[in-house]
Amino acid sequence: MGDAEHEQPGRQEQQDGDEGELDEDGGGQAVTEVAGEGVGRHRPSFTKHCVSVNTLCLYRGSVYDAEVPKLWSETIEAHRHEVRDAILDSAAGLAAENGLLSVTMSQIAGRAGIGRATLYKYFPDVQAVVLAWHDRQIAAHLTRLAEARDHADGAEARLVAVLETYALVLRRRGRHHRQPHGAELAAFVHRDPRVAQAERQVHDLLRDLLTDAAAAGAVRADVPPDELAAYCAAALSAAADVPGDDAARRLAGLVLAGLRA
Repeated sequence: MGDAEHEQPGRQEQQDGDEGELDEDGGGQAVTEVAGEGVGRHRPSFTKHCVSVNTLCLYRGSVYDAEVPKLWSETIEAHRHEVRDAILDSAAGLAAENGLLSVTMSQIAGRAGIGRATLYKYFPDVQAVVLAWHDRQIAAHLTRLAEARDHADGAEARLVAVLETYALVLRRRGRHHRQPHGAELAAFVHRDPRVAQAERQVHDLLRDLLTDAAAAGAVRADVPPDELAAYCAAALSAAADVPGDDAARRLAGLVLAGLRA
């Protein structure tokens, strides 16, 4: 801040040729001799002072370092993911309880704990929400199969692990379909072309495992792996109707026995 001069308000102008002088002691009071009234009589007046103030800039630049925007982005993305999951779970729950046709966007928003305006920022309608939920289910199933394969050691062990896991996935899916409104929901989501894509991914996974197992002598090699993969998928579909997980595992064992015959 530069120098600033402040003139005090109320300073009286000197009149009749009187001249004011500052005290030599610097006290700030002017001494004025008033004609005809004697020397030494003082009349107060105001003085003018100059004040200089120096300022110091302690910091220049941004308050935050470069990492903060990244942290903010990660936090915002995590929040959006949580909101999206809440929307999908709410839609699936409402569809299972009351039927897909009865679900409204207001109901989904209310159960998810968000406003309708927020919901529409994520999805345009109920059908889009349900399809997104089904896509998430498919992705989770494919991830489970891949993890089962990767955690096993050896060609035969990998095949067994994937057959059992796939049987369990199909068994749980069948249980959901048997719920009061499960068939309606299943009929809607299975029209999605992405279902066929997921089934193709499972087929390719089984085919590759069967190719490795045949090379290792663990399964028959007189039938092409593509045909064996189709056999596995068709046979394991019966897991949707078995009473429990143990029954699903037994079914996977029967399928494996057929591959070895």
